[in-house]
Amino acid sequence: MKDITVCTPNEGKALVIETRDYGRVIRYPIKTHVVMSNEDIFALMDRYVVGRVKSDDYVFISEKVIAICQGRAYDIDELKPRRLARFLSRFVYQSPYGIGLGSPWTMELAIRDVGTVRILFAAVCSAITKPFGRRGIFYKIAGMKARAIDGPCDCTIPPYNHFAKMAPAVPNQVAETLSEHIGCGVVIIDANDLNVEVLGKSSRDISDSFCRQAFHDNPLGQSAQSTPIAVVRRIDCADRLPQCQRNETATLKASRI
Repeated sequence: MKDITVCTPNEGKALVIETRDYGRVIRYPIKTHVVMSNEDIFALMDRYVVGRVKSDDYVFISEKVIAICQGRAYDIDELKPRRLARFLSRFVYQSPYGIGLGSPWTMELAIRDVGTVRILFAAVCSAITKPFGRRGIFYKIAGMKARAIDGPCDCTIPPYNHFAKMAPAVPNQVAETLSEHIGCGVVIIDANDLNVEVLGKSSRDISDSFCRQAFHDNPLGQSAQSTPIAVVRRIDCADRLPQCQRNETATLKASRI
């Protein structure tokens, strides 16, 4: 099995960063095949992770992969958005980092997963507060399930550039089960260049702050990189790092979190 320490960072990302509160952290991106709907997540871990981690490591897994394995990703040709979804999606702010619920397909998934009443309530509150410069009210009320919904995007690896997906179901439970299987902590993460959301983790002892600081620059890749998994390792002493990694860390001190 490939030695994890020979993994290289994705383009424009660093293997080692120095966090504000947790010292140096190394993130090993794990390249996988294109994961398809309803694949066995345990088989995926056996193939790419098991045997490559230490007990004090953390395995960070993109929520997209979990959702895909759960069958919660849908080809948009198979989705039939209701009239309400088409109407509400027209009023959603579209971030440059993702379509969010600004498409009929993603809004349809939000209504299915979150419920019509909650989505309508979030929309009404958003409409009332937006004239006063308050943004993000819709997503605060609709909740994590709505925030984690993704739509088709040109930068996503095929065939998922033509898919919309829900948030993973029972993410904490999934993380706990995977942790027992792998032998270290597991975090299910939704990271982009805008923010980091911790959707699930195998233990309450894993700090959300640690997860956000370790992944603040989104070192994973969902397009040509095909690295939806990372092994995250805290480094207590610079002497434990290879010289090349010490040099890389030194260059990052100017951009500490």
